[in-house]
Amino acid sequence: MDKYFKFSFTVDESSIDNLNHVNNVTYLNWAQTVAGKHWEKISSDTINNIYVWVVIRHEVDYFSSAFLNDKIELKTWIGESYGVKSERFVNILKEHKVICSVKTTWCLLDKNSMKPVRIPNEILDILNTNKIN
Repeated sequence: MDKYFKFSFTVDESSIDNLNHVNNVTYLNWAQTVAGKHWEKISSDTINNIYVWVVIRHEVDYFSSAFLNDKIELKTWIGESYGVKSERFVNILKEHKVICSVKTTWCLLDKNSMKPVRIPNEILDILNTNKIN
């Protein structure tokens, strides 16, 4: 099983800023979008009815720009998970080259109380099964 989750698309006008390239905030939106798509694929409705993930930290490195009509591939994978936190990585690629990398620390919350909760074993099993060392 491929532990990387990939999603591809073409840059549209809504992603372009006044400098005629993709706005830096858009890269974060893309990172969150691919993380959500991956989580939907590996989790279950039962889990998602009880828990929700929220971002507590983003680390972003920009290497190159993307422009209108560029073909973009998002590649994400899970890192370490501990306590209430889980790390996720996203590479944003254009022409097979990383143009931006994002490391996000997510915190698991109880959906009813919206308070942090230690990651239960059923979720740790999912995260560790999909983790890349």
